Amino acid sequence: MALTFMQMVAEARENVPGVSSAEAREKINANPNTFVVDVQDAEAAGACGLIPSSKNISLGMLAIRADLELPEHLRDPELADRNRPVLVTCGAGGQAALGAYLLKKMGFTDVAYIQGGTTAWKNEGFEVIK
Repeated sequence: MALTFMQMVAEARENVPGVSSAEAREKINANPNTFVVDVQDAEAAGACGLIPSSKNISLGMLAIRADLELPEHLRDPELADRNRPVLVTCGAGGQAALGAYLLKKMGFTDVAYIQGGTTAWKNEGFEVIK
């Protein structure tokens, strides 16, 4: 049976934890090693602003950048440590859930998505970079 985008997001949300913007901010402040990934496509990334210290890696490239068996020039060194805390965000949270689930399936042990994405972060009054 073919799945829709929303059905895939629902499956992802059943398998990885979501955190509120406030919880995400606390996690980042408590552990500066927390890696924040914005999985929007490059042209969409930052439309609502980017979370400070976040890095844009599109959802389509995330599995490649995190694959330790691919040549080093294709990988992102920030994704080498499977035990590093990772928070995934996007504009509204759907792609973030998919990205977090993908990373979990790739062996990441401490991964979550930000509920409502960067839009929710911004609506909480937290800093974003234009």
